[in-house]
Amino acid sequence: MLTGLQQAETLLNSSGTYIIDAENTAELARLLHHGQLASRAMGGPLPELTDVSGLQDVLDVACGPGGWALELAETYRHLRVVGIDISQRMIEFARTLAATQQLPNVSFQVMDALKPLAFKDESFDLINARFISTFMPARSWPAFLQECMRICRPGGIIRLTEADLPICNKPACEELSLLLALGLTRAGYTFSETRHHLDVLPMLERLLREAGCVSIQMRAYAESISAGTPRYEDWYQNGLVSLKLLEPFYLKVVGLSREAFNRLYEQARTEAADESFCGLQFFLTVWGYKPRS
Repeated sequence: MLTGLQQAETLLNSSGTYIIDAENTAELARLLHHGQLASRAMGGPLPELTDVSGLQDVLDVACGPGGWALELAETYRHLRVVGIDISQRMIEFARTLAATQQLPNVSFQVMDALKPLAFKDESFDLINARFISTFMPARSWPAFLQECMRICRPGGIIRLTEADLPICNKPACEELSLLLALGLTRAGYTFSETRHHLDVLPMLERLLREAGCVSIQMRAYAESISAGTPRYEDWYQNGLVSLKLLEPFYLKVVGLSREAFNRLYEQARTEAADESFCGLQFFLTVWGYKPRS
């Protein structure tokens, strides 16, 4: 019998361990939209760094369609930005956007973040990884961060951003979140058996410290996704697309029947469209520095 992680890995062969089919055009559009929403909620691509003059080379791990890397390259023209992703489709799209936006200071490569990275030692001043917990099994974090330390220059920054599952006041929406957490636990993406949230957020500081980072800091963000708020409609649409794209994961890893999933989806869609819907989306950025000696 397949384990949860093996089920997740065989579910979408083209996407490696990613829980959504990364070659799906709808996922490409959703990722680009989600990245824009997250950057707005956090105040830009690097809101916690007031001085980036000391940075030259930046790596964006699992860049998807390139949203964060492109925004950074446009905001700070002196930077050389590299984005990597396992998906050929994502990388081709990101390259097209870079050419369209006339950004010669950003480039994109196909690369698997779960394997040794094809960069020389001490290649980057900042290594960014946003929302990688949906393809990074818990057991793979230490090796990944050691690779980041290898290619990070002394004094450079390793920066991690993750989101927890949104919380709200509606039962079907909450049930779908709990079931997703259950599936991620079964598949080996979480660090505990709580199954009530994505426990990677409280682990980020420890993971960076155990990798050898110093002067670790963090910043938390909360975005209202309640009905009537400025970003409500954007988050509502992004959430519905996410649920549809996650349907294979709910069926094959969580173990829901198609009928049960459809019932919950329709109920959640109705609940979230109601004017009484209240919800919050949380983000956490944790960053640390590679020792200079």
